[in-house]
Amino acid sequence: MESGTLSIGILTSGGDCPGLNAAIRGVAKAALGMGKARIVGIENGYRGLIEGRARVLGSAELSGILTRGGTILGASREKPFESRDGDTLSDAAFGLDKVGLIKENYRRLGLDCLVVLGGNGTQTTAARLEEEGLRIVGLPKTIDNDIFGTELSFGFHSAVAVATEAIDRLHSTASSHNRVMVIELMGHKAGWLSLFAGIAGGGDVILIPEIPYEPAAIAAHIRRRAAEGKSFSIVVVAEGALSADEARLDKKERKRLRSAMPFPSIGYRVASEIEAATGAESRVTVLGYLQRGGVPSPYDRLLATQFGAAAADMIARREFGRMVALRGGAMSSVPLAEVSGKTRRVPEGHELLRTARAVGTCLGDA
Repeated sequence: MESGTLSIGILTSGGDCPGLNAAIRGVAKAALGMGKARIVGIENGYRGLIEGRARVLGSAELSGILTRGGTILGASREKPFESRDGDTLSDAAFGLDKVGLIKENYRRLGLDCLVVLGGNGTQTTAARLEEEGLRIVGLPKTIDNDIFGTELSFGFHSAVAVATEAIDRLHSTASSHNRVMVIELMGHKAGWLSLFAGIAGGGDVILIPEIPYEPAAIAAHIRRRAAEGKSFSIVVVAEGALSADEARLDKKERKRLRSAMPFPSIGYRVASEIEAATGAESRVTVLGYLQRGGVPSPYDRLLATQFGAAAADMIARREFGRMVALRGGAMSSVPLAEVSGKTRRVPEGHELLRTARAVGTCLGDA
């Protein structure tokens, strides 16, 4: 690595999100601009590294991708340590050592380091690969904004914009038909997306995983609105929201209870609870993958490019085993070991929670 051409591998792992191509471009163009560099794109995330599928990225492939959604490299949710940990018996049965194959292909491809673009699971795997001797730099991407160690992840801003527009559109049909409109957004463990979009879109009720909800509190809020002459309500629900009763159960019992319920997702259950308690006609919209699709917002293009350039700078300084992060509004980095296995959740007393309550938004607990 100290002489000759620097060979940098890049992969995108986990779910796609806006800004991945901008980040790829940011890493590659910044590294190429610093001197002799060879950019190797790994196809389909860790799966491609296991199978040795890669290609050199030249200027032609980097041109015009700043504004494109998705990822030119493809992605997968491959978890290479599962077979080694004994969770994926089929791989173990066939003697497939995925981690060993990754290390072998890393060497075969002549990589000096690997830049990994992904969310919590991806960065956890990156931390373990660093322990296996690979030189890794992580870039935080997720629409959930729940990666520990960074104030913001690229992809989040674009998802907030899409979700907010959907809420805006639901306002017109809710008011026209005097209905309760429930919109379910992504966010299994953290409610950042629902909180941001819910406030920006004027949601009357916002339910997030960090604040277990009481159905009676939601019903009381909707009845109070009706008494004030407000004949419709918008309810924003994170997919990981849970009731106060569920919060008292352990994870296994909660999963058993959910599987026995006749609802495809939490949004439908909340709508059913509202109808039963208030008699208000309720409808559900599950926004789903629309939140992850499409072109990145200008801010996400900027943030992803900044992250990419910062990663190239870290590589030039030989700072490996770290994830690029936004901290105090500036580019920084944190050890992958500190990111691994953690989730950045909305903390109690967060400013936006206080803002939501101040403007009369019900968070399900009062």
